[in-house]
Amino acid sequence: MSGPMACLLDGDAFAASLRQDMAKRVHALSLAGRPLKLVTLLVGDNPASSAYIARKHADCAELGILSEDLRLPAIIDQQRLMAEIARLNADDSVTGFLVQLPLPTHLNEAEALEAVSPAKDIDGLHPINLGRLLAGTPGLLPCTPHAIWKLLTHHDIPLAGRHVTIIGRGALVGRPLAMLLTLKGIDATLTLLNSATPDLADFTRSADVVISAAGVAGLVTASMIRPGATVVGVGISYGADGEMISDIADDVAATAQAVTPRHGSVGAVTRAMLLENLIAIAEAGQALSKGL
Repeated sequence: MSGPMACLLDGDAFAASLRQDMAKRVHALSLAGRPLKLVTLLVGDNPASSAYIARKHADCAELGILSEDLRLPAIIDQQRLMAEIARLNADDSVTGFLVQLPLPTHLNEAEALEAVSPAKDIDGLHPINLGRLLAGTPGLLPCTPHAIWKLLTHHDIPLAGRHVTIIGRGALVGRPLAMLLTLKGIDATLTLLNSATPDLADFTRSADVVISAAGVAGLVTASMIRPGATVVGVGISYGADGEMISDIADDVAATAQAVTPRHGSVGAVTRAMLLENLIAIAEAGQALSKGL
């Protein structure tokens, strides 16, 4: 007989409440003569990237933030991409911007991300911002790790002294999330798993919190989770019919205490953290101007 179903970690509702608070901050900045502008730079016409960008611009419209959807053809070379990034760095009307990943395979993603000014890096992925996180003096945080932390704390999931297992060591989620959750004051005990780990379940069964960012459909099953654990699905993949599939199998909800829903949740909060970084940049600029 199965037990009660897990509490759903509803990121959509949480993100909506965050945007309400952010709208007040955006309005205050506008009254102070510091309007915000976000620019997204997309190379090519990746449908998933286009859909995600559209949601970012919808969020901006809701908050009263000016946004620009900059599109470049997939055939551009690295020099043209770098020139566009340099132009956005130099444009004082642009509060922050991002280069939407993935880029076409002929372009160098690492070089592009490093070219973004750390002060305008709303994705939080510049090596300097990641280095600050590693050093324990974080500034602009990478959005998805920040979103996961905020979602867990919002739902009162304890982290200090708890065993958190992350599946996936990628630069966008796994590694920076490990750095974030082990910061002093958060104090999680961390296990970071990867594709070479021989038996994931040996580690996940002992975890208080399991976070999967592997992008493998149904990777985490109920048999891998101890009763009462919290499970967060970040990685997604796509079925033959184009349907988005979570790393977390449906049966996990019968074992876990709390779990993210099959669709959404972390994505909505990730977009909110993007706007949080944008607003933080503007507020820091306002404080600096007052100090002068």
